[in-house]
Amino acid sequence: MGLPVARTKVAVYAISSFCAALAGVVFSFYTLAGYSLQNMGLELDAISSSVIGGTLLTGGVGNVVGTTVGVLIQGVIQTIVTYQNLNTWWTKVTIAALLCIFIVIQRVIAIRAEKMKGTN
Repeated sequence: MGLPVARTKVAVYAISSFCAALAGVVFSFYTLAGYSLQNMGLELDAISSSVIGGTLLTGGVGNVVGTTVGVLIQGVIQTIVTYQNLNTWWTKVTIAALLCIFIVIQRVIAIRAEKMKGTN
């Protein structure tokens, strides 16, 4: 494609770090605090939202709309757990189970795609 890989890599990291810094500033304004450990443990939520939305863990496939759908699905699960008066840890258990299911589905799709490539 003639894409300058080194320059593109630096640009992507720069944009990513700018967005992370902007999110941190907006979050500190939102919570009116600068507590650095506020979002400790939300890594599972971020990864599961993107995977549920269709982003492959192997990379190369995914979009923002799919990740937004994953966030909405996760929000619905959290709302259901809250309205059922269950312990909030059930949200994490449900999200982790859903994440495992989607990872298995992604792997099955990847294996089938490899088989289809091999037969053609």
